Amino acid sequence: MVVPSSRSLSEARPAVFWSDRSDAPDARPALVGSVDADLVVIGGGFSGLWAALHASEEPGRRVVLLDAERVGFGASSRNGGFCESSLTHGIENGMAQWPDELATLVRLGAENLAGLHRTVRDENIAAGVESVGLMNVATQQWQLDNIRGGFDAHHRYDESSELLDAAETRAVVDSPTYLGARRSDGLLLVDPARLAWGLAEAAERRGVRVHDRSRVERVETSGTGLVVRTRDGGTVRADRAIVATNAYRGPIRRPRRYVIPVYDYVLMTEPLTSDQMKAIRWSGREGVADSANQFHYYRLTEDDRILWGGYDAVYHFGNKVDAGLEQRPASHELLAAHFFETFPQLEDLRFSHRWAGPIGTTSRFTATWGTSHDGRLAWVAGYTGLGVGASRFGARVALDLVDGSETERTALEMVRRKPFPFPPEPLRWIGVQLTSAAIARADEHDGRRGRWLGLLDRFGIGFDS
Repeated sequence: MVVPSSRSLSEARPAVFWSDRSDAPDARPALVGSVDADLVVIGGGFSGLWAALHASEEPGRRVVLLDAERVGFGASSRNGGFCESSLTHGIENGMAQWPDELATLVRLGAENLAGLHRTVRDENIAAGVESVGLMNVATQQWQLDNIRGGFDAHHRYDESSELLDAAETRAVVDSPTYLGARRSDGLLLVDPARLAWGLAEAAERRGVRVHDRSRVERVETSGTGLVVRTRDGGTVRADRAIVATNAYRGPIRRPRRYVIPVYDYVLMTEPLTSDQMKAIRWSGREGVADSANQFHYYRLTEDDRILWGGYDAVYHFGNKVDAGLEQRPASHELLAAHFFETFPQLEDLRFSHRWAGPIGTTSRFTATWGTSHDGRLAWVAGYTGLGVGASRFGARVALDLVDGSETERTALEMVRRKPFPFPPEPLRWIGVQLTSAAIARADEHDGRRGRWLGLLDRFGIGFDS
């Protein structure tokens, strides 16, 4: 008998597992007074941390990083720790959006992931990195048909890909729901909070000044530079700035046209016993995602817990982001019910943590960039759930843009062309609700997209987490 979801959640802490640790670093001091810098980075998530770290490679460059809360507070510590090479939200989306430069984007993505792994190693960042495979599993026949139908195109860009039938899939991870899968190599599983903390420490070793609890209110042009002002009166006079606040509202309005915050909900189990591990196999420790439109993603942690997230993607009117939205019993209970449908052999397992956080998503599911203040400020946002790896690339592009450097990265159509903007409210909220309902209907009707999703597909736009 499957354990009711409410019982399995009865002792789950309303906290983010990755940062709910006694050895979490203390908050850094807020910015006080006025400082001078060559570059100020606004936002201490992965994008901001990578931008600061890369900028510090230039000898003598004075870099200041400001975060409204503390380093890694947002999506950078709330995600599943799936670190992929994809810059395009998967091969299929890349083929639909940028077919002529997809080979280049795949190469740049592989180089980016290798560079990330190298930095983690060289800087001795204890991020619990595991190099594993990625399993895209099918739990309904239409999903399996889609996996098989798109395999040749996918394999063209990922030669490690292979198709597995039901028995082969269940030999890797055992769930009675699996009908087959596509497996590929090249996924890194990381502890995202420790990665963020380690990047901040590496940046500080290179001379970057990092300030937590320094919410930026305004960025002003002053002479040939910028003045960045925090809520509590701190000031940075800088030559250039990068804004990397992603789903959170930053000091400039332009990104809000293209990026909406979507709440993603996550559960973490207690550690599995050796018998429970045997019951599900999973000796290769692959990262797993199912192939529905409303999909789940899941993985093992270093101490053999299962992180289970996804499915619900909730948008709140007016791009609202608030701590009070992070606990949604209906979403967590639904996730728990789906967990036990997938792994009925774990019926006695309990969840230790439950949380959520806003993902920045664009209408094309990938990051977007822009500049303002006469080119002295660059911004990047909108990774749609794949930011653990792609944020390093996003930061590189933002740094190229703010420095006025023409590179292979800035020449990409992905960088030069903006995604389709989301309409203003209330049309924005209405459009998201229509799309969410259409996605749910598609999953209930063998993946058939319907008129609304078909129209969005024609224009290469959509909504996802």
